[in-house]
Amino acid sequence: QVQLQESGPGLVKPSQTLSLTCTVSGGSITSAYYSWSWIRQPPGKGLEWMGVITYDGNTYYSPSLKSRTSISRDTSKNQFSLQLISVTPEDTAVYYCARGLTEYTYWGQGTQVTVSS
Repeated sequence: QVQLQESGPGLVKPSQTLSLTCTVSGGSITSAYYSWSWIRQPPGKGLEWMGVITYDGNTYYSPSLKSRTSISRDTSKNQFSLQLISVTPEDTAVYYCARGLTEYTYWGQGTQVTVSS
């Protein structure tokens, strides 16, 4: 059973960088041919795919967030991470990590991130 767990600060100030980590257990993030995504859900809105890192380390981002988003990984810890720069209150959301690109077989429980001064 694959499990994912998000971690990171729950409160970020405007203009700062949001950093989250997803720790994966029960499976390797380098196992072919899985992809590992970050997805968010702002309050009262639908899910928004942010980006993905593939089993071999390639990254792809949502065009609307590409200029502010970076996804990386630490294979020794079986973790992948999200950085979102220059955040605004509009970046307030529940952030999820998940396995998959367009269909997701496993999800983390989600972590609330609020952008506020």
